[in-house]
Amino acid sequence: MTAWLSAGILFTLLSVAYIVFKWGNMKVVGVTPVKTFTFIAILFTSGLDVGLIMFPLTEFAGYADISASPEYAFTNPLAIEFGFWGFFIWAFYFLTCFYFCVVEPKVKFFEIPVVKFINNVVIIGTCAFTAFLLLSNLPWYLPMLGDGESLVPEFYLIVFASIAFAVYSSTNIKYVRILSITTTWVFIALIVGMWASTFIFGEGELTQYMTNMGLIGGYFANLHHFVLPINEYHEFYLFWWFAWSIMIGQFTSRFVGGLRTYQVLLAMLVFPSIPIGAWFAVLYHYHSAGIPTDGLVNMAMVFVGVVFVINSLDSLIRLYTDNLNITVARLGKTNYIALNVLALSLLTLLFKLNFLQIQWVGALVIALFFGCFAFIMSKRFKSVTTITTSPKENKIDFTKIENVN
Repeated sequence: MTAWLSAGILFTLLSVAYIVFKWGNMKVVGVTPVKTFTFIAILFTSGLDVGLIMFPLTEFAGYADISASPEYAFTNPLAIEFGFWGFFIWAFYFLTCFYFCVVEPKVKFFEIPVVKFINNVVIIGTCAFTAFLLLSNLPWYLPMLGDGESLVPEFYLIVFASIAFAVYSSTNIKYVRILSITTTWVFIALIVGMWASTFIFGEGELTQYMTNMGLIGGYFANLHHFVLPINEYHEFYLFWWFAWSIMIGQFTSRFVGGLRTYQVLLAMLVFPSIPIGAWFAVLYHYHSAGIPTDGLVNMAMVFVGVVFVINSLDSLIRLYTDNLNITVARLGKTNYIALNVLALSLLTLLFKLNFLQIQWVGALVIALFFGCFAFIMSKRFKSVTTITTSPKENKIDFTKIENVN
């Protein structure tokens, strides 16, 4: 699996370099373009899930324990956490976003029946994994509802409600903009609120926070360490990013609003990394200073985590229901909601039973990448190399999203 993953990463990086070299100055326009801030908000909130909120506080100590994991000794725990979530790996999303916006309309690889089937398996499986992550982390963040380890009925109810809300919001694409922008501001409020709350504990110092931000520089100084898998846990993260990349690319490609190709790449690498870095710096301060997160702080983190889950599921549900033609227009809203809530709830339980693994999904996506490349080289090489613009039917009309169901 490590060799397969490494091959996928190197292929992705070479593909990104080729795209920027050949089409770097071309304007990229999606079928439902939105303004740049909205596009970035959709990208950020759809491209991340509850793990961003809930994982770091449980991981810093492991990255700091270099006696048990000497492979982490090359930099500090905050830089490693950032490396697992920020900057470089967002290039995965750029590749798929550009492909689905500009190249797929010419190639139509994902319209091949077997490819379409695999694509939807990937999307549905990752939807369920997202809900599973929320379920599996709730005992740690809401110990007041149980013993801090076991799952109780209340946790299942929270996940079920999140799935149901996401399914409902997926019934109309206009909710995407509202949900994405709202999630972005809620996340910013959480960062500011948790930083400000450190003063209550007498541990809040601007200089300490800025020092933490400076620690992230250890990632950029050691970027080469993060390109290929550091260990099995890093492999898990990278497969997870591959699993997400193919569907986030499909979804976000709809909303690109006329940025040039290099600007899309920079937007994807830089803008999401800023709030990620700010968030991790706050969490690292809580970790290093031993500040407790029980009570209101934990509740706030869970709330924002649930909002992230809803946002991510919304985009993924819309993707696979459109692909499979199980839309509201065809089924009716009641049947649409019932079918998707039931399916995702059952699949979430399969992840809990360890019947499914996100690594398998990521490996399948890498296979799709290589399969698509082989198809282009054998069947569509000339069509792709002669591309000079986004599809001509895609026009910059920021009001279009208001009229799409």
